Amino acid sequence: MKFLLVFDFDHTIVDENSDTWIVKCAPEKKLPNGLRNSYRPGHWTEYMGRVFVYLGDNGVKEDDMERTMTTIPFTAGMVDLLGFIGENKELFDCIIVSDSNTVFIDWILKAADFHKVFDEVFTNPAAFSSTGYLTVQNFHAHHCPKCPKNLCKRKVLKEFLDKQLERGVSYTRIVYIGDGGNDLCPVMLLKKDDVAMPRQGYTLEKKIAQLAQDLSPVECSVLGWSSATDIVSYLKLLIKE
Repeated sequence: MKFLLVFDFDHTIVDENSDTWIVKCAPEKKLPNGLRNSYRPGHWTEYMGRVFVYLGDNGVKEDDMERTMTTIPFTAGMVDLLGFIGENKELFDCIIVSDSNTVFIDWILKAADFHKVFDEVFTNPAAFSSTGYLTVQNFHAHHCPKCPKNLCKRKVLKEFLDKQLERGVSYTRIVYIGDGGNDLCPVMLLKKDDVAMPRQGYTLEKKIAQLAQDLSPVECSVLGWSSATDIVSYLKLLIKE
C-alpha cells in the first residue's frame, strides 16, 4: 500500500512565486518596464531567460541569488507537512512537478533540509553558465493545447506513473496538491479513488468548480486546503483507512 503525493511548488510549497521573488536581487528590486512587458502568454521560460540575462548584466552573482531565494517563505503549515511526510516515507512517494527551475527548487529544499522528502523533481532545467549567468531551458516539448509551451504537467505525471508501473510500483491513491491553472491538466488524469487538493481561493480551485458547473466534473475527489495542516489531517486519515 503506497500513496503518491504530487506537489506543485510556487504558491503551494512556498507561499510566493519563486520566479518573481528573484526580482528582489535586481537594482531597486524591480525590472525595467520594457523587460516586464516582454512576456507573451505561454512563453514564461523564455521571459525568465531574459530576466536572468538582465540580472547577470547588472552584476547579480550566484551567491546573491541563493541568499535571496532561501528567504522565500514556506506556505502556512508546509514545514509540518513535509516533516510528517519525511517521517512516513515508507507510505508516501513524493514528487514535485513545477514551472520553476531546478536551481531555485534545489536551493530552497536544501536550505530547509527537505530535499530527502522528494523522490523526484520535474521542473525546467537551469544552470549557471561559465560567465556566471543563470540559464533556463524548457522542461520538454509536448502537444497539449491547454498547457504552456515548456511544460504539460499531465504528460509528466503520466510518464512517471508508466515508468513506476514498469518497475512494479502502483499506487493505492494519488493525491495532487497545487494551486494554478496549469495544475488542471494533470488533475484531469486522476481517477475516482484519487484526490485533487486545490489551494482555496486560487485558480485551480476556480477551474475545477467551473468544470462542475459545466457538468463535466473531474473524476477524482476534490478537497480544498488553506493551510498545509489541512493536508496533514487528511493524510493521517488516509493512513488509518
